Amino acid sequence: MTTHDNVIEVRDLRKTYGDLTAVDGISFDIHRGETFALLGPNGAGKSTTIEILEGYRARTSGDVRVLGVDPGKGGLDWKARLGIVLQSSGESGNVTVAEQLRHFAALYPSPRDVDEVIAAVGLESKAGVLIRKLSGGQRRRVDVAVGIVGAPELLFLDEPTTGFDPEARRSFWQLIRTLQKEGTSILLTTHYLDEAAQLGDRAGIIAGGRMVDLAPIDEIGGRESRVPLVRWIENGTRREQRTTTPATLVTELVSRLGSEPDSLEVIRPSLEDVYLDLVGHEHASDLSAEALNETEAAR
Repeated sequence: MTTHDNVIEVRDLRKTYGDLTAVDGISFDIHRGETFALLGPNGAGKSTTIEILEGYRARTSGDVRVLGVDPGKGGLDWKARLGIVLQSSGESGNVTVAEQLRHFAALYPSPRDVDEVIAAVGLESKAGVLIRKLSGGQRRRVDVAVGIVGAPELLFLDEPTTGFDPEARRSFWQLIRTLQKEGTSILLTTHYLDEAAQLGDRAGIIAGGRMVDLAPIDEIGGRESRVPLVRWIENGTRREQRTTTPATLVTELVSRLGSEPDSLEVIRPSLEDVYLDLVGHEHASDLSAEALNETEAAR
């Protein structure tokens, strides 16, 4: 089923647990060399989908190919072509960062240089430190380093920057851009929608086990969802209008009112705005909780 242009192909994937349907007939492809962001609120079916693609969980029905192989039947040669950064890991706390990376590098046929990987995730000063003595954010960087040290053909990043401070996140983004330039295909899940916007070529949004949209990052939600919103107060009343030409509308308002209206705003919808429109604003807490915990977890 898989073509040379796709590293992942999913057709009508379903996963049920008794009466519960976790994944309800989703289909998508991931092209070779692209970064695909799989987005959705907690419980939407993202993690189940990822685990099926990684070969950790059996599917109920549907057809799935990862690097041309059914992940339920993938052997060691197939697994060596993958890099996986899970949401959490059971790292060995009694070895140093460098020892951990050298151990995993030895499992791959053509690994990346261990020192370069340690530098890439910002742990040069911690290379000789036992993992159990690292902070939560630093241990998360070790997880990322383990995932990329094998120079994978396809990299799964499941919430990779949880626990990173803002500076570390941006350093990580630069690392991902380097991997992209090298041709690494990446499947990214993240609650940080700015991260998806920065790194993703395309995105699929899952809600309730179904794919509610699938498009290039800047086209998610369709053209109408990206139309700017102009807000202002006129005669004590808040008014708003969507327009593809906000500058023209503002000029007309100034001309009509004789001055710039009070509380004038021109809002260009972000990926987060579009996402919330697609999945429902009740899931906004999923995003805000991640953002609030970012600095705390990085300590």
